[in-house]
Amino acid sequence: MNPLFTAGGLPQASPDAALAADAELQITRAGSRPVNAAPEQYFTGRVSVEMLQVPSGEERSSAGAVSFKPGARTHWHSHPLGQTLIVTAGVGRIQRWGGPVEEIRVGDVVHIPPHTKHWHGAASDSAMTHTAITEVLNGSAADWLEAVTDAQYQERPAPVVASAPAAPSQGQQLFGDIAPQFAQLTDEVLFGNVWARPGLSQRDRSLITVAALIAMNRPDQLRGHLARARANGLSDAELIEATTHLAFYAGWPSAVTAIGVAREVFAADDKR
Repeated sequence: MNPLFTAGGLPQASPDAALAADAELQITRAGSRPVNAAPEQYFTGRVSVEMLQVPSGEERSSAGAVSFKPGARTHWHSHPLGQTLIVTAGVGRIQRWGGPVEEIRVGDVVHIPPHTKHWHGAASDSAMTHTAITEVLNGSAADWLEAVTDAQYQERPAPVVASAPAAPSQGQQLFGDIAPQFAQLTDEVLFGNVWARPGLSQRDRSLITVAALIAMNRPDQLRGHLARARANGLSDAELIEATTHLAFYAGWPSAVTAIGVAREVFAADDKR
């Protein structure tokens, strides 16, 4: 049973302390974890979950990447030990009982105190993905309540008041000075929606995008996506191997150009 959603029944083991001290690190690689549909009795709309960490033994913290299609949201619920949400893609909504609907965006971190009735999900015109970090208390991670009505969901979000200037998004950096609407579409549709789709991992999307840009000989776009690919878990060796492989399919000149771009990107990133 999924610890993000369960209301009870998680077994609690008691591992030997000496064995725990000598336990191996556990690493699950990007793209290797299953992505499952969220339980329909707790959600409205299309929602998928990739469990990043499931508690075992005396542990009680779980972490999951939850992806909401536009308009999708949780039911009203609360957590016995609270919950922390980290928005990683798209634009979302969150509301506590009796409070206003709040807009949440990439980079926002939301802490929900224990026993606080609330809901969260995507905006009506944008997908949203967040990492949810939750603790289990006496076998329960969440207490699920009634569905969020359309009228509740459609309340206008409160204005976002930034306490400090946010770092410019990728779209703003590339196009914001001359084409702000195109920059917004890049951030909200391309990176906020397409890249947030659960069918492929961020790592796989980066590899596909880099391969396409190499094949089409697009060095300007390749620079940004090589840096993004490294951030999404692709190694320098894997990126160079992909370039070498593509030389035989996309042409030697395209591969030569790509290797030159990679040299620049790797050197610039390593100096930071």
